[in-house]
Amino acid sequence: MTEPEDPVVSIAPGRVRGRWRGTSGSAGASAAFLGIPFAQAPVGDLRFAAPLAPEPWDGIRDAVAYGATAQRGDNGITLIPEPSVPGDSTLNVNVFTPVPGDTAAALPVLVYIHGGGFVSGSPASPWYDGRAFNSDGIVTVSISYRLGFDGFGHIAGAPSNRGVRDWLAALEWVQQNIAAFGGDPGRVTIAGQSAGGGAVLTLLGMPAAHGLFQSAWALSSALVDVPRERARTLSAKLANLAGVSPTRDGFASVPEATLTALQNAAGATESKDALAGVRALLSDGLPWGPTIDGDLITRPTIESLRAGVGSEIPLVLGTTDDEFTMTTDGAKGRLRFVPVGFALGKLLPEPTARKAYLADGAAQRRKGTAAVLGRYVTDTMFRTTVVQVADARGAAPTWAYRFCWPSPTRTWALHCLDVPFWFDCLDADGVAAIAGEAPPRALADAVHGAAAAFVRDGDPGWPEWASAPGVTRIFGGEASHPDIEADGYASVRALL
Repeated sequence: MTEPEDPVVSIAPGRVRGRWRGTSGSAGASAAFLGIPFAQAPVGDLRFAAPLAPEPWDGIRDAVAYGATAQRGDNGITLIPEPSVPGDSTLNVNVFTPVPGDTAAALPVLVYIHGGGFVSGSPASPWYDGRAFNSDGIVTVSISYRLGFDGFGHIAGAPSNRGVRDWLAALEWVQQNIAAFGGDPGRVTIAGQSAGGGAVLTLLGMPAAHGLFQSAWALSSALVDVPRERARTLSAKLANLAGVSPTRDGFASVPEATLTALQNAAGATESKDALAGVRALLSDGLPWGPTIDGDLITRPTIESLRAGVGSEIPLVLGTTDDEFTMTTDGAKGRLRFVPVGFALGKLLPEPTARKAYLADGAAQRRKGTAAVLGRYVTDTMFRTTVVQVADARGAAPTWAYRFCWPSPTRTWALHCLDVPFWFDCLDADGVAAIAGEAPPRALADAVHGAAAAFVRDGDPGWPEWASAPGVTRIFGGEASHPDIEADGYASVRALL
């Protein structure tokens, strides 16, 4: 059989060449265009600048390999294989499409934002390949953005929220160019997991982002609204550690690798008490991420949603049941004989809330003290966000879900486990490590099918939150468990 000719499409800056996976026009065929710049390389004078449109090029640019990543070395912060690619041109997109060059196809578009705590992660993960969505008639795009201090740190004399501006620039690129790949710029869904899910909610609450997407799906959202004063304090600490003034010129004099190495120390709590560090993380949130700058982001995201910002945009959001419960597994032996109320009191000192929380979480309590502490971290960082966002949106179209299937290798329905089911990439590298050698096909069909239906039709297939506040779709529950729970997040309400 003759190999299909490499597809070439024309976009605003010039022509790009991708590569077919499968025979053009056959069932399941997908073309990948990788590493296309949506902005110029953020180096030199552009290092701390707002993203600048890419310069045009002559001839045909090869787009057959992933572009450079802002992540410099995968430090294992996520459970997802997220390769680092060296190079300067880190602001790029990857496009997966079944119909390259068919400008009349007008297929719905999915734009995915990777996670990694806003300091790590890569759009080059094999888990983010859009092949399965292409089979559903959906053009898929994964985007990059600046990370850590370079993306989100406060710098006097530099634009704020540079990573957020990268998201906006990538979405503007989609508006200008996606028709060349067979996509409809008027039918764009944004989605992301963890920090990427937080990015989705941040964009949803930003008037500046509206018109760039029409629906949103947030997986395990790590929502961050760094107060302006905290951002300034963190930057001052980082400048002190680097031995420079906290200005644009001062930070520009420090190599990227040095700042990246120092940013964790700047964001860490100064207490030597481990529990104090956990309490600080739970109360203050992640140190690097979207900042309330008074410009792009003028107030906390929940407040914006409560005020009606983004109410016209359909939203699906949910979590895994035990995002971070794995973090306390190592302490099971030490905590075995520690009363759960006493242990939880170190993190949740208010007695009335603690008593109500333990009563509502009786099922988790039966699994032991370590399981309760891990679930509390999960609930505080992730699961409460679902209820807060859904309640804040009122009558706006909102759907909630939970991913309950426990990992056969890691015990819990843990952070990142749902991603390969959502992308329907169960055979991708790294999936077996957290989903086992035989992850359930039916679960992938259900999760991915709901995502595809939402991107295509604006409805994932279960009742909206506003129709019965608390109503939640359950993915991967036990056979005796209903697919729908009347109040699927009831166990976190004592924390609100």
